Amino acid sequence: MNSITDVAGIRVGHVQRVGEGWLSGVTVVLPPVGTVGSVDVRGGGPGTHETDALDPTTLVSTVDAVVLTGGSAFGLASAGGAQLWCEEQGRGFAVPGTVVPIVPAAAIFDLGRGGDVKARPGADMGYQAAAAAFASGDHAAVERGNVGAGTGAVVARGQFKGGIGTSSITLEGGVIVGAIAVVNAMGAPVFGAAGPQPSARSLVPPQGLNTTLVVIATNAVLDVAECKRTASAGHAGLARALDPSHTLADGDTVFALATGAVGLDRSTEQARQVSLITLQSAAAEAVRLAILDGVLAAESVSTAAGDFPRYRQAGE
Repeated sequence: MNSITDVAGIRVGHVQRVGEGWLSGVTVVLPPVGTVGSVDVRGGGPGTHETDALDPTTLVSTVDAVVLTGGSAFGLASAGGAQLWCEEQGRGFAVPGTVVPIVPAAAIFDLGRGGDVKARPGADMGYQAAAAAFASGDHAAVERGNVGAGTGAVVARGQFKGGIGTSSITLEGGVIVGAIAVVNAMGAPVFGAAGPQPSARSLVPPQGLNTTLVVIATNAVLDVAECKRTASAGHAGLARALDPSHTLADGDTVFALATGAVGLDRSTEQARQVSLITLQSAAAEAVRLAILDGVLAAESVSTAAGDFPRYRQAGE
């Protein structure tokens, strides 16, 4: 399906509200139990929750869910709802009497884009998105465009509507690398020499704050340090798809998840390096494709805060 859910066990759930001042939502990526994960944050204005727990030097190596949300720092409250859902399902780090789910989260800035600056996701939307992800089933189609955390996203200094995009790449040996992106960038999408340049790139000032959020998933066996390096590689795809990227006004964040179903060739040190470089190069390309998919899938929106037309390529 050319989506992140081509990786067996990866599920995606969206919840959003539009109208009555709302233009925001939450997306939850729900991996199989035991999935290893890490993160790389490179934007100058990030809004994140529990990302320190994904450092390779910390105690827990697995991730129970990843929450991508609108609402800026306020929207990070949605992670608590996803965490509650995971606890109810017994997903998490075992402690006496319960489990503590590891649920990192990152937010985009979309405050006020529906007209009401206080219309932003909370714990209830996080819970609903986690439940929706589980209910979607394995290998389900992923909704794109104006859904979930991409509901209030914009690109190119607020000139065009952004949204959710996804992609996947299959490598030799059955390794699959997929990505999902929430595209809410200050920068403009880069489709190549034939693509249009936004007319006012150098003239329109940045509209508020921004951020592109990405989750990479693979069925390969990776440890936490290798997931960290894969997340870092994903930022190369982000930089290829958006110009500029990683600015002071962006909170660009890339998560990487490894379900561990397919082993890489580690027969020699050279084979190990080639396998990892090949996978991480594919991760960068999957991110690039997911971001461009998110821009093209987005539909025009008009709210009390303004008009956000869809991005049109040359010839449309």
